[in-house]
This record gives sequence, C-alpha cells and structure tokens, in this order.
Amino acid sequence: TKMSYKVSVIIEKDEYGYYAYCPELEGCQTQGDSIEEVLANIKEAIELYLETLSEDETKALLSKEILTTSLEVEIA
Repeated sequence: TKMSYKVSVIIEKDEYGYYAYCPELEGCQTQGDSIEEVLANIKEAIELYLETLSEDETKALLSKEILTTSLEVEIA
C-alpha cells in the first residue's frame, strides 16, 4: 500500500545553486542547479529516506508540525 505524507522542505540559494533539506528527516538533503532540479532531487531523497523506516517511525518523524513565515524587522 502506498502512503502519502506531507513533508517540509527548506530551499536555500547560494552562489553554487540551490540547497534543499527536510527538517523532519535528519541528514536528508540535496542540491541542484535550479529550483526544479533541487525539488526533484529532494523528493527522491525523501522517498528513499522514508523507504528505510517503518511506518511507525515515519509517522513519528512526520508528526511534527513545522511552520515557516516571514517577519519584517527594522534596524537603525
């Protein structure tokens, strides 16, 4: 049976391209030259990572709710 999970993905851009990681899954990270490439790579990395876990382990790791937002701050 295939299970579907929603996972958080953080993407950072630097001078070398894009870096993506999944905060719920320690060590699950990848890179790519474009947004499309890094998203495809992290999706594959997450799927491979989850395949190594039991269903209970997966549910436990993905039960955390990770929220991201932006704040505007002012400095003098």
